[in-house]
Amino acid sequence: MSEKDINPIDPDKITENPSTLPYAHTVGGAKITVPDLNRNRSRALEAMDHQTDQQLDQIREQIELLAEQAKKIQQRKELSEIIYAAQMGFKPEINHIYHLYLKEDQSYVLSMIGPDEWPGGMKYESFVYTLRLLADHTWDIVETSN
Repeated sequence: MSEKDINPIDPDKITENPSTLPYAHTVGGAKITVPDLNRNRSRALEAMDHQTDQQLDQIREQIELLAEQAKKIQQRKELSEIIYAAQMGFKPEINHIYHLYLKEDQSYVLSMIGPDEWPGGMKYESFVYTLRLLADHTWDIVETSN
């Protein structure tokens, strides 16, 4: 071997596969940086927390709305049971207005006559509610006796 054939670069400082090096192998080579996996995980977890918390809040709001709707239906049911147990001398029609009164014997009566429509004053002990019969045959309070 002549002096021309001798490689002046230290063999410990070269590689057969420069693409496997964790740094640029030439002066003009692109900067190679190892991604910070912990930072990426942290960002992903933060985004996941935010999204799932937002979705859980939406579900919580829906549950509260459904609970409120169920409570109103239960109240209409209980009121309807009182009204259907009351004395009435007619067949109530859907979407019409009626008035519930309390008699002296503490029983209820349903009437088509409002509290200020009685000739000569109200006939019953006290006025309780003005009501509307809904399509599902439950009753909705339109006005209360304040």
